Amino acid sequence: MTQVGEAIARYHKLLESEPFKDLGWVATLHERMAAHNLIVSGKPISPFLRPHFLTGRQYTTLVKAAELITGSILRIKQMALKNPALLTKMELLPAEKMLASVDPGYSHLAVASQLESQIQNGSLRFSRYSAEIPNGIAYGEALSSIFYDCGPVKEYRKRYSLTKLGGEKYLLSAMLKAFKEFGGKKQPRIAVVEFRQPFQTAESHENQSLRDYFRAHGHPAEVAAPEQLEYKNGVLRKGEFEIDLVFRRFGVHEFLVRYDLSHPLVRAYREGKVCVINSFRSELAQKRSLFDLLTDEAFTASFPAAERKAIRDHIPWTRVVIPNHSTYQGEKIDLPEYIMQNRQRLVLRPNDDSGEQQTYEGAGMQEAAWERAIKTALRSPYVVQEVHPPVTGQFPVYHFDRMQMREMQIDVHTHTFLGKVQGCSTNLNPVANTGFSSVAGLTPTFLIDSK
Repeated sequence: MTQVGEAIARYHKLLESEPFKDLGWVATLHERMAAHNLIVSGKPISPFLRPHFLTGRQYTTLVKAAELITGSILRIKQMALKNPALLTKMELLPAEKMLASVDPGYSHLAVASQLESQIQNGSLRFSRYSAEIPNGIAYGEALSSIFYDCGPVKEYRKRYSLTKLGGEKYLLSAMLKAFKEFGGKKQPRIAVVEFRQPFQTAESHENQSLRDYFRAHGHPAEVAAPEQLEYKNGVLRKGEFEIDLVFRRFGVHEFLVRYDLSHPLVRAYREGKVCVINSFRSELAQKRSLFDLLTDEAFTASFPAAERKAIRDHIPWTRVVIPNHSTYQGEKIDLPEYIMQNRQRLVLRPNDDSGEQQTYEGAGMQEAAWERAIKTALRSPYVVQEVHPPVTGQFPVYHFDRMQMREMQIDVHTHTFLGKVQGCSTNLNPVANTGFSSVAGLTPTFLIDSK
């Protein structure tokens, strides 16, 4: 049994012992979550009763690999901005290309970003890069502190040393550095800009938490929706609140579906009157086609050797689905034919995560259905990726007032600020075909070591 496997077994055994098996401590745990606004749709953001554990070696490997990959992504951005053909290859819309051409006033592609990873023993795979705030950063610090002091974890810490990871301070520090590079010479007034659903009458708890954190550290801050913004006389504002820095919590593709390029935020951004984090330019890295360029060795031949090795070791082979020839492991292939013949180990994913297009997993489809999926992918911006088995594990879940053990898929998201990894968070989702899809969410992530 591995070090982590043994540690997990001991934790699960602890939950079955006195005084924890009666689950009275869970009510206290959930009360503390409610007190910290860690509630979504009336439920605690984490239904899980165990943190996710990483060893120091696993975390060191994750940090090194993620920073190398992030460096490669920055190189691709610089190349794409000089070469319109690469922007076309990445399947950017005309409006997205225009926004990408606007200099945001600072050098980094993404102030805050994340790589979605799967870690198991000595293996590490990255499945997605996202130029957005890491999912766990707003809730993660409070959630980690709540778990760290709950009954079972306090008892567990008598045997194991647990270290919390990351925190909001790294996010704010990165934002202020980017604002200074932008030319900001004063304390910025920050707007956390979010989309709201038609039935949503208040700001999301996550964005409220971010606003409150910024305020607590001396920065005036408000949460705003795009329709609440106006731009006049060189000033972007929400009502009477003037805005120097926009913390963007929505996707560019989603924005362009609802608004055009005359929106007040776009006008202020194009005229250099407001610092937007992450910039609209970061959409370059939101596309799954980014991994096409990363895994094309002809394209990355000039990259440093360490980056090329990290790509080979940790990024799945990916290609934009077009009726053309490509390469796989150095061999020339007819791409549509190759996809058709290798469905058991391939997946078709939309280039954008808009929610309007579905993902097709070849292993779960009949040949005729897979052929139809390929035709769909050839008509719309899709990528094909090589599939690797998901990393899964048993987690205790609080459901219907009792503890149940469930097999969950484990995705670890790096918290990367200005190219440096500062912690990570863990998302758990039901393993496919379990019929138990109502339980998903965050669980705290701790580094673990024996005392």
